[in-house]
Amino acid sequence: MTGLAPRDDVDVIAAGVGPVEAALGTARALATKRYDAVINAGIAGGFRERCTVGDAVVCARDDYAELGLEDGTAFPLPGGIALQRSAEAHASLLEPFLAGLIPVIVGRGVTSAIVTSTTARALVLAHRFRADVESMEGFAVLRAAALAGVPAVEIRGVSNLVGDRASNEWNFRAGAEAAVATTDALLNVLLTV
Repeated sequence: MTGLAPRDDVDVIAAGVGPVEAALGTARALATKRYDAVINAGIAGGFRERCTVGDAVVCARDDYAELGLEDGTAFPLPGGIALQRSAEAHASLLEPFLAGLIPVIVGRGVTSAIVTSTTARALVLAHRFRADVESMEGFAVLRAAALAGVPAVEIRGVSNLVGDRASNEWNFRAGAEAAVATTDALLNVLLTV
């Protein structure tokens, strides 16, 4: 991630854009080297009334919007297979935020394979998932790390509000700066322990 303080003990990996590429890129990285933790940091859209452009949000949980039935209800699959529609950040990586060592919004994310561009869809996602932010990678990275047995956390900097793009003001710099500052703060806590 551009802007992070240089560190010999941290690898910055661009795992990919979108849930498929992010999951594959994360799995590939975790298969080639042993890591103590995964920090998924990037920009996101913030849901109105929950955050504003430039806020930092740490997602304690992230749900995948396009998996399963559209209304969110469950359905039986053969052999007792269950759809994994949510992933959680590791408690040890959330602790510095929950303890107030790093001031951010600790909330929830929703991952979508598409960028929400209508107010109607934004309202549905915000209500159904009680999400603070929308990204295209959060669930995928958390899930890939969990399957590899590596603690993970998701950090998002809000670059825009979710919904009607015509009325949004996008600020990629503000979102990126929030994500970088929060990631640096977490690394400072983790690497001094």
